[in-house]
Amino acid sequence: MDDLGAQEQAVLDLITANPFAGQQDIATALGLARSTVAAHVVQLVNKGYILGRGYVLPAKQRMICIGGAVLDRKYHAKRELIFETSNPVNGHRSFGGVARNVAENLVRLGVDVSFVSIVGDDEVGRSLTRHLRDLGADVSQVITTTERPTAEYAAILGPQNDLVLGIADMEIFDLFQPSYLDRFWPHLASATWVFCDCNMPAGVIEALISRKAGARFKLAIDTVSSPKAMRLPKDLSGIDLLFTNHDEANAMLGIMSAEKRLRPKEAAEALRARGAAEVVVTMGSSGYAVANDKGVATMRSVPAHPVDITGAGDAMIAGTMYRVLEGADTVQATQTGALLATLTTESEASVHPDLSPRFLSAGMVRIPA
Repeated sequence: MDDLGAQEQAVLDLITANPFAGQQDIATALGLARSTVAAHVVQLVNKGYILGRGYVLPAKQRMICIGGAVLDRKYHAKRELIFETSNPVNGHRSFGGVARNVAENLVRLGVDVSFVSIVGDDEVGRSLTRHLRDLGADVSQVITTTERPTAEYAAILGPQNDLVLGIADMEIFDLFQPSYLDRFWPHLASATWVFCDCNMPAGVIEALISRKAGARFKLAIDTVSSPKAMRLPKDLSGIDLLFTNHDEANAMLGIMSAEKRLRPKEAAEALRARGAAEVVVTMGSSGYAVANDKGVATMRSVPAHPVDITGAGDAMIAGTMYRVLEGADTVQATQTGALLATLTTESEASVHPDLSPRFLSAGMVRIPA
């Protein structure tokens, strides 16, 4: 609580001891003017130490996920695809979106999760929100709009379950404005960690990074894709943990030539040099690199028998954040993330339907020594 002044800390201590204390009671106890106490209460709300009216105190470990909420359509080809003609496939629909998938993984692991996004005023949007709510996530801050339908993503997978083509209608996220952060800022400021994906507009991401300086939460960001990675500012200061893959990392660094591409370890170091406190650069089954102030660790992935790779990267993020919230350092935490990514690829769903703390714990024996 280094960001609290002595009087702010004294006010917070009294509120913690008695959340029903009135401002005059606090002022009398501390020998302060009531107006001074009121000003301190406003600052405590803005910094996320209390949640506003009634002096509701935040949960000790709470995660907020901001970003994509999408209807995923997956089509598995029964044999090698032939372009410009009809191909037989097995179709499957599920809810997706990076932030939504991360939120579902975390809530299945028992984490106190809030989800923030924008959906259309349609049955898909209502079903998607209801699904997360029924699992136990707080969806009270999801925005509904009549201007665009809920986002959709379609993936065509080859016979070996590799992605052949992905198409997306994500224009609804352009409607999410930086001013919306004001609407639920106390909700955000009280979190332990906030995770945001780059489906959000650049202005929203920039505002989140800027305003984060006055709050107590730490910020994790995922780049989503090479084009969307460019929504991040060149100065990555304020990002506590950056998740990106090898292609996206090189795109952010302005390296387009295959001959000049940096390896994951080098890319992670370069992104740290731009201001991110910690960076995870992934290469699918080829492993990943983690860079922080202790150096760079090159890690192996967990061997898999994949059925569908959709959602693996989101599971990597969720598994990592799950362990970070428990107090593990990032290198240790990413091992759990890599395991959850592997378990997810071995399911047809973007989020493993059997996921629970016990299920994840049982898979720990698969983490490479």
